[in-house]
Amino acid sequence: MNRTATSGVETAGSMDPRDVLETAEMVKHAHGRLRQQMGQVIVGQEEVVDLMLLALFCQGHCILEGVPGLAKTLMISSLSRLLSLKFGRIQFTPDLMPSDITGTELLEEEVATGRRIMRFVPGPVFANLVLADEINRTPPKTQAALLQAMQEYQVTVAGEHYPLDKPFLVLGTQNPIESEGTYPLPEAQLDRFMFKIHVDYPTLDQEIDIAMSTTTTQRAELEPVLEQADILRMQQVVREVLIGRSVAAYAVRLVRATRPRDQANPQYVRHYLLWGAGPRACQALVLGAKALALLDGRTHASVQDIQAVAKPVLRHRLVTNFSAESENVRSDDVIEQLIKDLPEAF
Repeated sequence: MNRTATSGVETAGSMDPRDVLETAEMVKHAHGRLRQQMGQVIVGQEEVVDLMLLALFCQGHCILEGVPGLAKTLMISSLSRLLSLKFGRIQFTPDLMPSDITGTELLEEEVATGRRIMRFVPGPVFANLVLADEINRTPPKTQAALLQAMQEYQVTVAGEHYPLDKPFLVLGTQNPIESEGTYPLPEAQLDRFMFKIHVDYPTLDQEIDIAMSTTTTQRAELEPVLEQADILRMQQVVREVLIGRSVAAYAVRLVRATRPRDQANPQYVRHYLLWGAGPRACQALVLGAKALALLDGRTHASVQDIQAVAKPVLRHRLVTNFSAESENVRSDDVIEQLIKDLPEAF
């Protein structure tokens, strides 16, 4: 996948360009190895894995939406092993409490002195890759317990702040076909997820391979590809990737084109959408494009990179109305049409 950077004034980073180029080559090589290793346990779903890697390199978070049985949990746990990261899983249920996520303080008695002290016991959020399984099955009070961790990379319990180990990535899952007994995430909380990733059914050949490979006694042995220090370095280098002002302007114009209250926007936007995306979407588009360029071994982001990450960045930030529902128009359809209609040149 070869893309060229759009001309224009570029943002300059503080790192030596040679270090950025060296890291870009390392990321491209590691990406190939990750694809090869994941292929031993996961059939297909390359795009899903790539988007999770992009989010990780951008210090973002993801929502994975797909029906049960599509190996979402296996993908995430396998990725944590390949990246030498600590994996944590939280099964969201209606009776889950915030302390079940963040941790709690326990009263203990010192054997030597008999003095009673409070000791903090960390919850499952204290991991590098946290799977928030069926995140919409728990009440908003418990959902909100993740907000501080996602935004500030720390947890506050009884007035004490406990930092989370970086890298830190929350991967929430949702079942799109079952709405009974669920608590849909509010728009403000959805906006904190960088990507919303659709996990689709496998193809016929892929499903045959799944049926054959998962019903034998053979188990794949995964070898770590990246260390924690490598990932932290890549997260820093992503922000050093160059981007032309015209490319950044395209990302901003694409986001602004989703707002139905702007009379200058296309008629179908005003007809199908209640609300458009906010400034955080601009940041996610630019960072996602930079990370995609880095995965491709390049140090320049392009308009095509912006377009490639537009759907996962914008689909959960657009609120469709009754007209869209009645005509079976999804937010992805609006995004796709905007990409076709919006001129690349400013």
